[in-house]
Amino acid sequence: MTPPVALAPMAGITDRPFRDLVMRFGAGLVVSEMVASQEMVQAKPGVRERAELGMGVANTAVQLAGREAHWMAEAARQVAGRGAAQIDINMGCPAKKVTSASGAGASGSALMKDPDHALRLIEAVVGAVDVPVTLKTRLGWDDDLRNAPELARRAQDAGVAMITIHGRTRCQFYRGQADWAAIAEVKQAVGIPVLANGDIRSPGDARRALAQSGADGVMVGRGAQGKPWLLAQISHEIWGAAAPEVPRGGALADMVAGHYEAMLGFYGRDLGLRVARKHLGWYMDTAGTGPALRRAVLTARAPQSVLDLLPEALAAEQGDNQGRAAA
Repeated sequence: MTPPVALAPMAGITDRPFRDLVMRFGAGLVVSEMVASQEMVQAKPGVRERAELGMGVANTAVQLAGREAHWMAEAARQVAGRGAAQIDINMGCPAKKVTSASGAGASGSALMKDPDHALRLIEAVVGAVDVPVTLKTRLGWDDDLRNAPELARRAQDAGVAMITIHGRTRCQFYRGQADWAAIAEVKQAVGIPVLANGDIRSPGDARRALAQSGADGVMVGRGAQGKPWLLAQISHEIWGAAAPEVPRGGALADMVAGHYEAMLGFYGRDLGLRVARKHLGWYMDTAGTGPALRRAVLTARAPQSVLDLLPEALAAEQGDNQGRAAA
């Protein structure tokens, strides 16, 4: 993966329009939203699903979740057969609907409580496909079970090509600060590449995460919200990749308008309007948009009204705020 900077999978956020935008600025890897393996196999695949997952798109991994080896292997075969270049296994999602036995079947980070079972899932996926298989986990379930180094070592032995560690336990959810130093134990336990994840919101954060963890690269999640150029900035400042042109003023408004129209085209007008609001809010956070104008953008019901408001909402005189947010 060159540069070693990846976009984290985020439900409802890292859809095809956002991943495409991040890739245009420059990223080593983008990962699809998490896909439940059994639902993937049992649903009839169509054009929309292929577009959403990015099958056959360069530098894109499809992330699968589940608890049954059969469904995980079948889903892996299906997405690989449809052009997925890489498959990522989710053992890090902390959401209750994923980790609860009454929800998605105690998958995601709940699998860290049963490493033997987790390993069977990993072996099933690796054995089902010829494309690289990667793994994303947390440090452990809680402070009494921080078993990421053990699971990483066993995953490496099973054929996993790369591991990403979010520097929190599942029971921390997103509270507190990610413990980048704890990721060093995982890096020391394996010989395959390790990515550090959690609270990386600037090139400076990325440098500190790498220094404390000894990781080979970083995965950026929430830090890219409203700043799709952040991965390219990190790649430039740390690995010498081409510097992105960070858009400001009119250029920022044009970029956001393009992203907005891409979301409307992808989801359709009604759903697209709802999905787009969170992205518009993050862009205005980055630009320092005032509350009245922000409210006008987020409550507008007609796409043209939003497009008409964007140049003022993301005006050039607010570029200093945006620059500080991107630093």
